[in-house]
Amino acid sequence: MNITHASFVTLPVADQDRALRFYTDVLGFEVAADLEMPPGRWLQVAPAGAQTVFTLSGPGMGGFTPGGSRGIMLVTSDVDADCARLVAAGVAVEGPDDLPWGRMASFRDPDGNGLMLITEKALDTASWKKGAERAMTVTGAEL
Repeated sequence: MNITHASFVTLPVADQDRALRFYTDVLGFEVAADLEMPPGRWLQVAPAGAQTVFTLSGPGMGGFTPGGSRGIMLVTSDVDADCARLVAAGVAVEGPDDLPWGRMASFRDPDGNGLMLITEKALDTASWKKGAERAMTVTGAEL
């Protein structure tokens, strides 16, 4: 296999303009593409310098259900500062919590898509399984 990276991740949304405001104003992402195409608007955002972009897929684009994405992990150098910024913007945040692989928090976008923030640390493989079970409890995620 010669796969080098993921091109984009689809985030199904009900209102692309509302989602655009959230991802740019609250998360600080940049617009990577905003084009009118059949059957609708092709809207992509990403953190500055990111290789993978997020496609904010609106009604009529692929039959996705808004809020149907889960477990999208965003890496940050300061999860606590970013959580404070989210809370100040009115976003409900769970965490952050210390786990064997880093300090992690979870939140949802306005459509209910589940995202997580993590400040990574070196993995201690001996405690990974215990930490994974705890993370499933903390985040409600399935591994």
